Amino acid sequence: MYAVEQYARAHIVTDTADSPDDEHRVVPVALRYDAEGDPRRVHITLPGPHEWVFPRELLEQGLRVPASSGGVRVWPCGRVQAVMEFHSADGVAVVQVDSKDLMRFLRRTYTAKPPAAAGSRSPARAGHGAASRGSA
Repeated sequence: MYAVEQYARAHIVTDTADSPDDEHRVVPVALRYDAEGDPRRVHITLPGPHEWVFPRELLEQGLRVPASSGGVRVWPCGRVQAVMEFHSADGVAVVQVDSKDLMRFLRRTYTAKPPAAAGSRSPARAGHGAASRGSA
């Protein structure tokens, strides 16, 4: 279960389109974040079998300046768009997304809290320090 799940529209960017309509075809994109299980990374799913998982900071940085990590690259495209490029063994997928959708998603990830365990007590009780989790 994801703490934050948001859907956005992306435009497929390609130079091998069969028709002008294919060049910037709109596709749904799922943006996901798991505050408890994977707090440092975001998950992005495009139509098809691939989900890309990469550092949340890469997405944030890529909205301002070109950034890359592994097979993922993100860079701003003008004032209102960002481009995400995903490399896999199957090839390269390049999509253009409204920056405001990505910024809204990032804001939600920074305010997301892991779901409280059933029957757990508040860690802020007097005389008790909060336990810290190890990094993944």
